Amino acid sequence: MSKLRIFLADDHAVVRAGLKALINAEKDMHVVGEASDGREATLRLPNLAVDIAIFDVSMPELNGAQATRHLKQVCPDVKILALTVHEDRSYINELLVAGATGYLLKRAAAGELINAIRAVAGGGVYVDPRVAGKLVVNSGSSAAGPFLELSKREAEVLRLVAKGHSHKEISAQLDVSLKTVETYKARSMEKLQLRSRVDIIQHAAEAGWLRGC
Repeated sequence: MSKLRIFLADDHAVVRAGLKALINAEKDMHVVGEASDGREATLRLPNLAVDIAIFDVSMPELNGAQATRHLKQVCPDVKILALTVHEDRSYINELLVAGATGYLLKRAAAGELINAIRAVAGGGVYVDPRVAGKLVVNSGSSAAGPFLELSKREAEVLRLVAKGHSHKEISAQLDVSLKTVETYKARSMEKLQLRSRVDIIQHAAEAGWLRGC
């Protein structure tokens, strides 16, 4: 059985040791590398075959958002799960804009971490239930209405973008070109007046697309 290859980045050695023991106890997961700060992570991770990177938000050198932004440029297929003590919406938005597909509080139970890893590995977006409500902004109108303006293909592309899939993954899944994916995404964002990835995820959350991810 192929195991999920996981990279850990946290400036606290005790935290890394605990996460490593927890993850390696799962039959389908294995920690393949570690880093004590964001800069070290950006140097080490690209040389490893990694499926998921778990980043502390408040690392020295480069913080979680900065490291995420860099790694999504050089390793776009790696899924990034942010692990943090911060519950402010500004932190959530910053990580999602940077390219993270998961946001979990450090006070979460061990089982929640494993569930978050599986959700992200499966192409979903995982936001800790304790902060998920801060992600959704009430625009004053139902999310279902605007989404009806999209064509079937535009909606499919936007759903996959919201769930954290790369353009390459969407292209392969829908059997269309990368250019077509980009066109559908641009059209959808224009129709819905969305400006960023966070806007896309917020609308998807309001529409119920992220439930069960």
